[in-house]
Amino acid sequence: MQKIRNIAIIAHVDHGKTTLVDKILHQCQLFRENQETGDLILDNNDLERERGITILAKNVSVKYKDTKINIIDTPGHADFGGEVERVLNMADGVLLLVDAFEGPMPQTRFVLQKALAQGLKAIVVINKVDKPNCRPDEVHDAVFELFFNLNATEDQLNFPTIYGSSKHGWMNTDWKNPTTTILPLLDAIVEHIPSAPIREGTLQMQITSLDYSSFIGRIAVGRVFRGEIKENMPFSLVKRDGKILKLRIREIFTFDGLEKKKVPFVKSGDICAVTGIEGFDIGDTIADFENPEGLIPIAIDEPTMSMIFTINNSPFYGRDGKFVTSRHLKERLDRELEKNLALRVEETGSPDSYNVFGRGILHLSILVETMRREGYELQLGQPQVIIKEIDGVKHEPIEVLTVDTPQECTGKVIEFVSQRRGEMLVMEPKGDLVRMEFDIPARGLIGLRNAILTATAGEAIMAHRLKDFEPWKGDIPGRNSGVLISKEKGPAVAFSIDRLQDRGKYFVEPGDEIYPGQIIGEHIRPDDLVINICTEKKLTNMRASGSEEKMRIAPKINFSLEEAMEYIQKDELVEVTPKHIRMRKIVLDENERKRSEKK
Repeated sequence: MQKIRNIAIIAHVDHGKTTLVDKILHQCQLFRENQETGDLILDNNDLERERGITILAKNVSVKYKDTKINIIDTPGHADFGGEVERVLNMADGVLLLVDAFEGPMPQTRFVLQKALAQGLKAIVVINKVDKPNCRPDEVHDAVFELFFNLNATEDQLNFPTIYGSSKHGWMNTDWKNPTTTILPLLDAIVEHIPSAPIREGTLQMQITSLDYSSFIGRIAVGRVFRGEIKENMPFSLVKRDGKILKLRIREIFTFDGLEKKKVPFVKSGDICAVTGIEGFDIGDTIADFENPEGLIPIAIDEPTMSMIFTINNSPFYGRDGKFVTSRHLKERLDRELEKNLALRVEETGSPDSYNVFGRGILHLSILVETMRREGYELQLGQPQVIIKEIDGVKHEPIEVLTVDTPQECTGKVIEFVSQRRGEMLVMEPKGDLVRMEFDIPARGLIGLRNAILTATAGEAIMAHRLKDFEPWKGDIPGRNSGVLISKEKGPAVAFSIDRLQDRGKYFVEPGDEIYPGQIIGEHIRPDDLVINICTEKKLTNMRASGSEEKMRIAPKINFSLEEAMEYIQKDELVEVTPKHIRMRKIVLDENERKRSEKK
């Protein structure tokens, strides 16, 4: 019998799964005593560490009592659902990690549903039991109920539960006695998760993720489903559409800790990385050379949102970025398509712009943020929701939205959601908060997070996942105030901003370079206003006896990339460069704008 356990970790954003993996790595002494590792070892890209979310699925493996445990870290965010399903194909069991205070969240449910449907066995870990006012027993009941609602089998319902705190590095079957190690968890994995079965026969391995190395090129990662794979062996690559390519494997690596270890062969049940293959996609099967049999290709979630990406053509283009032409943009998007599954790119009528489809604002903004850090300049149009025609009726994506908020703020939240065509399904108290569930069109979510966080003074916790496509719900009101637009090019001047403060709130501060047509603030009224904030104070008649008034300027409003994407309207763009995020009208010239409005 083979001593391999393949296990995927499922958890909601921020319930501590990457921290748990860190502790497992330390427990199995992957690092030499003196090696500095830093926390969150797996979140190895800057964006993941900053936001504390896992974007890409990753693989690690540890040895425990002569059993090899392959751990697959999955993203918890529904925007990255495309990642999750592929990963579950590699696992024999899942570790469901739940926060002892928050209980199971909608996105946990989304992944768990897929895991149970594939017949995987689960171990439940209730984490953060050291936090004050947590309620491990209630959460345990909630998890059981969730399993039951997701039609788990009797065997799946009989899940072992482990309590603990991954931050403090202990786990135990009883939450009232803290231990000092996480060994009870590792014992449970070895005991309850079925070992990877050995399947004899011809080779089958599905490519479920890829790695990229500038030295070797693309590396295929997957689990050997049947037979065994050897280095330098010829094989057939079965594509998604059934085409077959004859290729040869160069080298094979297995995961050993965080490193990859070169091996001569890998038997069925283990996860490995293969180099030297060209032209493969995720979901293809590496099969026997003589009689290839493909595995069922993975269904990937459909995109729900699209945005236009164009090159930066503002008066300030090329000031900050290294990559500014449409060729650079095209190459970068093509490179992203290789590893980002849920993304699609379509050409538009113009050679400078591309229509990019993704799973949601978060998914697209992470791509833009990554590009921005690499030195790209680009402009983004307003996010559009993808609409389908089903039997001649317009259908749009509907999401299930969960909001946890303090009792006194529920009225405001309900008002905001119902303005955006949301319908309330459930409302129940939960500790000192109230949990509400709504059905809401995906386009109603654009800009909703800001509104709700402002209304609840930052106390609300929001989460959403795609439910289905339903008939079009009707119009949703957009932004209800106009914008202030710059008339001149030059640095903003404190004297002018001070004089025009009663016109609205500003997004720029004195000294910022601005150009005509740039959005520099929010108007008090619903229409747009063009103003000039580049005029200096006239210095004649200096010696008159009038006293100088001191200027008091309100601080500017800062926009994050996502906030800017949600703020703009149809006739506006977000300009993204490595150093700045600006908003502008598509037509910069004031007279041309008026002409096009009349048409």
